[in-house]
Amino acid sequence: MTIAIFVFLGLMVLIFISTAITAFNGLIALRNQVDRAWANIDVILKQRFDEIPQLVEVLEQFVQHEKSVIRTIMEARAHYGSAKNPADKAKAAGEMSRALQGIFAIGEAYPELKSNANFVQIQGRLSALEGQLADRRETYNESVTNWNTRIAQFPDMFFASMMSAEPREMYRVAEHEKARPSLKMNLGS
Repeated sequence: MTIAIFVFLGLMVLIFISTAITAFNGLIALRNQVDRAWANIDVILKQRFDEIPQLVEVLEQFVQHEKSVIRTIMEARAHYGSAKNPADKAKAAGEMSRALQGIFAIGEAYPELKSNANFVQIQGRLSALEGQLADRRETYNESVTNWNTRIAQFPDMFFASMMSAEPREMYRVAEHEKARPSLKMNLGS
């Protein structure tokens, strides 16, 4: 009888240890997946960030009286450069998207700019980066959803609390990006 109790207790301990290891390792893997997904977004944001000086250089050749638009994009670039965490970088990325919309609207208003090979090339690269960024945001949000779900589920929530695991924020679309873009422009700002 005592041997049966020891075997039973031993099995219970093994089950607990196995569950703990599985839960802990799964949480670590999910946390790393979220971090990797954010790093993938950050790579695209950095590439977009690096394209801005070339874009500004081309713009300055054609639209000297559009200084406010150029200033806006440079301010957005500076905000991204000083952002320290994903939330700040996401906010700065939204500012950059807004500024780029203004730049591309200017491109439509100036036929000589619109036909400039450098502008067209940079615009194409930025558009491609935007597509990649959208894909990576989706992957990031999926990873965050998996993480947030897992740390709230039984029995993982106990191990998550031991790890001080906190829910992560989804990458949300800024309100201005949800609005339909205006085709009206304020030229001569």
